[in-house]
Amino acid sequence: MMGEVSFWQNFKKFAMRGNAMDLAVGVVVGGAFGKIVSSLVNDVLLPPLGLVLGKVDFSNLFFVLGPGSYQTLAEAKQAGVPVLAYGAFLSSILDFVIIALSIFLVLRWLEKLRLLPSLAVPVEEPPPTRSEQLLEEIRNELRGRGRS
Repeated sequence: MMGEVSFWQNFKKFAMRGNAMDLAVGVVVGGAFGKIVSSLVNDVLLPPLGLVLGKVDFSNLFFVLGPGSYQTLAEAKQAGVPVLAYGAFLSSILDFVIIALSIFLVLRWLEKLRLLPSLAVPVEEPPPTRSEQLLEEIRNELRGRGRS
């Protein structure tokens, strides 16, 4: 029994720690944001793009990988025929690009407000060459002689 109390106390301490709570909030907000972006892509961006491209319905773009011919993706799936639904894939790619761009912009904004460390990759100076080391030693030696 003593081990169980210790386990639950440790679990409670872990779960209520700031990082775990931040992660939980991030997952919930991220899930909601993903739904918003999916709706933006599927309901706002793709319909006008499909209209411009000749009344293309991205959600209904597919290749039938089995026998037969089907007018819609739903008909092909109902018949149990394997399909390659590339329209849904294109939609998912657009979702990803919008989400990644949004996260990048938010992180850049937070970086500018100094709430995050810099996202820039630090440039590491190469170590001094043997010649540079020797010149530094000579300089230091000459400085030492001038003071004596």
